[in-house]
Amino acid sequence: MDSLEERIRRAVREDVAIVPYDLSWPERFRCEAAHLRACLPPELLGRIEHFGSTAVPGLAAKPIIDMLVEVTSLEETRRRIAPVLEAQGYDYFWRPAMFDGPPFYAWFIRRDAAGVRTHHIHMVESHFEHWDRLLFRDHLTAHPEVAAAYGELKRRLAEEYPNDRVAYTKGKTEFVERVTAEAKRATAGGRP
Repeated sequence: MDSLEERIRRAVREDVAIVPYDLSWPERFRCEAAHLRACLPPELLGRIEHFGSTAVPGLAAKPIIDMLVEVTSLEETRRRIAPVLEAQGYDYFWRPAMFDGPPFYAWFIRRDAAGVRTHHIHMVESHFEHWDRLLFRDHLTAHPEVAAAYGELKRRLAEEYPNDRVAYTKGKTEFVERVTAEAKRATAGGRP
């Protein structure tokens, strides 16, 4: 069994590959959401959302379905959900919400039979800022020109950092924060 440090080191060094939008992504989300609802304690689960680039029609992305799962308690998630998913082969990390610090949340990687990532499952409580990512998703969906610019940024970063997921993610941060702030302003102003 690998140590936590070895698992983290391996996870952040896996390939970053951007592929064209795949029409199967929404269905892959729905299947995984149904699986989670079927195997996890229902009293711990709230809403389950598809977010990230695979949730934006037409947007090129890493072919990994990002899921945002509301849990009633992260402590109970550690105690009652993590063992269930780990027993099914999911990688589990108690992950910082930001790059190097609190708050922490439960993050799972689902892989296929060949060991290739298929899903990232982010489990957070209802007050976590992760829910702002839905504003980003919705803004990209409503503004194809912004989505296209984001897709181009991701392609460039994937070429620049093909085996450094941390650098790839940090490279997107300013764009994501700017667009999310714009989406918040539009929502507060009553515009779509």
